[in-house]
Amino acid sequence: MSAAPGRPVALALRALGLGDFVTGLPALGLLKAALPDHEVVLAAPAAFAPLVPLIPALDRLLPAAELAPIVPVPDRLDVAIDLHGNGPASRRLLSALRPRRLFGFADPAGTLPGPAWHAGEHEVSRWCRLVREVLPVPDGKATGTPQAVHCMRLPPTGMPEARTVVHPGAAAGSRRWPADRFAAVAAALRRQGHPVVVTGGPAERELARTVANAAGVPVLTNLTLLELVSLVGRARLVVCGDTGVAHVASNYGIPSVVLFGPVSPVIWGPPAGGPHRVLWHGDGTGDPHGWQADPALLAITVAEVLAAAGELVPGEPALSG
Repeated sequence: MSAAPGRPVALALRALGLGDFVTGLPALGLLKAALPDHEVVLAAPAAFAPLVPLIPALDRLLPAAELAPIVPVPDRLDVAIDLHGNGPASRRLLSALRPRRLFGFADPAGTLPGPAWHAGEHEVSRWCRLVREVLPVPDGKATGTPQAVHCMRLPPTGMPEARTVVHPGAAAGSRRWPADRFAAVAAALRRQGHPVVVTGGPAERELARTVANAAGVPVLTNLTLLELVSLVGRARLVVCGDTGVAHVASNYGIPSVVLFGPVSPVIWGPPAGGPHRVLWHGDGTGDPHGWQADPALLAITVAEVLAAAGELVPGEPALSG
C-alpha cells in the first residue's frame, strides 16, 4: 500500500487489542489536527480495518502484529509516533522505517528521548499528552481532559437497537467475572424487562452460550467486528468486565456497568461524568494477564451489579415470564 500522491505520512504504532484501539483514537484525532495535510496511518492488527471508515482522524490502516516488523514501509514517511509503549522494542520497529521525525515517551531506563511517562495516568490522557507535547496541536485542541467519546461513527449494519448487552468475556482470566454471576445478572435483568442479549467473540463462544443458556436469553457469538460495534453502539445498557466492549460503549456514550479487578479504573476506566458505573474493590496490584479471576474482581457481587444497572437504566415490567 502506498500513500496518496504527494501527501506526507504520519504513522502511529498501536498494534494491540480492541480496547487499546479505541482508547488510542483521541490521540489520533490530535495527530490529525496537528498535521492536517498528512495522511494519518495506523499500524495495528488487520482485524480493525473495517473500522477505519468510521474514524474521521484515520486515513488508512497498515496491518501489523504486536511488536512485529512493520511492512511495507510507507512512502513519504515524515512522522512516526510510538503509541504502543515506552520501551525500546516498539521504538526500534519505528526507527527501522527511517522516518524523518520519530516521537515517543522516554523509557524508564533513560535510554530513549521523549516526554516523561507517568505510571498512573489514564490511558486516553497519556497518549493525547504525548501528541500535544511533541507536535503543534492547535490551541483549541490542546486543552482540557481528552476522553474516548465519539471518535468513531456508528456503522450502518442494521443491528437491533436498545438491547441490554451482557458481555462476559475478557482476554485474561484475571479480568473475567464468574460465568454463573453473569448468568444471574442477565436473568435478573430479563425479569426486570430488559431485552438482554449475551455476546462473545470466537474464543468466547462456549462461555457466552453457558451464560445465555443459564439466564434464558439469546446469545450472539458469530458477530463481525462491525456488527459487535453496531450492537454496542446502539445498546440500552452494557454490562461487562475490563475489556474492549467497555471502551466501545464509552465511545458512543452508552450506559455501562464495568467490573474491574486487577487493573485500576483510574487508568482504564470509562470517561468521568458519563453514563457509566465502575465497580472495583482492588488496589491496582493484581496481574492483568493472570489465568484466574482476581480476588478484587471476585469481591464484586451480583447485587452490586444489579444496583448499578438500576441506577443507569431502570427496569420495566416484563411482558412475559
